Amino acid sequence: MAFKGNKSALPSKPCQACGRPMTWRKSWAKNWDAVKFCSNACRSQKPSGSKDKPA
Repeated sequence: MAFKGNKSALPSKPCQACGRPMTWRKSWAKNWDAVKFCSNACRSQKPSGSKDKPA
């Protein structure tokens, strides 16, 4: 069954590479907190300052 509600009520956040808003998708439901990029193209163009540094 497809989502038939108000899509403006879904959570969104900006892509870390391009800054475009990403709206929540059902496929991202289990890992929404870990989603950082809107597409594979943006994932391949990661910002240079996003490397994880040990604490």
